[in-house]
Amino acid sequence: MSLNALSSCPSPELSCHNTTAQENLCCFNSPGGALLQTQFWDTNPPTGPDDSWTLHGLWPDNCDGTYEANCDPRRAYTNITEILQAAGADETLEVMQKYWKDYKGDDESFWEHEWSKHGTCISTLDPSCYADYQPTEEVPIFFNRTVSLFQSLPSYDFLSQAGITPSTTKTYTSAEIQAALSAQHGQEVYLGCSSGALNEIWYFFNVRGTLEAGSFEASVPLAKSKCPATGVKYLPKRSGASPTGTATATHTSGGATPTATSGPFSGRGSLNVQVSGASKGCLISNGKWYVSGTCATYTASAVDRNAPRMKRADGDSFTLASSKGDCGILDGAFACGSGVEKGVFGSESGRLVFDGSANFTADGVPAGTKQVSVFAGDDRAVALDLHWGA
Repeated sequence: MSLNALSSCPSPELSCHNTTAQENLCCFNSPGGALLQTQFWDTNPPTGPDDSWTLHGLWPDNCDGTYEANCDPRRAYTNITEILQAAGADETLEVMQKYWKDYKGDDESFWEHEWSKHGTCISTLDPSCYADYQPTEEVPIFFNRTVSLFQSLPSYDFLSQAGITPSTTKTYTSAEIQAALSAQHGQEVYLGCSSGALNEIWYFFNVRGTLEAGSFEASVPLAKSKCPATGVKYLPKRSGASPTGTATATHTSGGATPTATSGPFSGRGSLNVQVSGASKGCLISNGKWYVSGTCATYTASAVDRNAPRMKRADGDSFTLASSKGDCGILDGAFACGSGVEKGVFGSESGRLVFDGSANFTADGVPAGTKQVSVFAGDDRAVALDLHWGA
């Protein structure tokens, strides 16, 4: 059982802003109280999708810009993929395989390096912070949170919304790039350039509480940007390449709270949870509700409404599937997998409908890495809505 839950840390201080010494470093990130979500734009060789920055890591820096590294050689694990699979962090691993890329092609070694150098220095992930600690149980927390932050910061989209797109001829000013990113982040960011070409972005945060369940708050950068004031190049990854689509889900820094849409359920998207109108995480690939991990990608496929069993809700009927398999209602709960009979769903005012009703409930709201079953019907304690995130 993990002690790393915000409920275990009453009135947590904001890292790097405490006025008194904090003794419980299981509730307070120290000395690495500045957390940097770092992204790269590699063009030679090109790395990752053409229309997305790639994830480099999550670095705990001291509040003065210095940092510690490789803090616990005993936890320098060399089987990150196996650890994540054993923990059921399949969605996180799927995102990593697409966006957390090593320019030499050795992604596994890259992930091992990032965990050993940086993850082992995060105080709230120390084994002493866990009751009945099991080796490696803190590793999925680090990678889940890092991926969640990355998905909340789609740098390519932030820049393109401001008219800043990759080009072999056009250049930009650092002020233009900074304005586009800081408007979304809430603070300035670190910009890195190589030979005058933009290739790094560092987003700085302080954390109120633990890495797992705490609140990430944007903070000022502790490093000076290394890009020229004018003439900054933003080169395309591949000449003439077509965009392939950005990250599959968007999160806020407080956990898995992806942007919901009220449009029809079609194509690929996520199933986002709302409680009393507020975003509260999403469903993962087995159909359970989660608030601190990576959202599953679901596929909604239209069905022939005149076929047997194909009931029509308010809108065209469709089926759902995740990486686990077909989705349906199993023993009253939404579930996906090889043993689940394919269900027929509809939509009503942007909400998922089953058997004519948009009512879904759960026994409670999940916290931390806990997974909670979602039931069709209104006989459980917490009423919730399921929305489509395109």
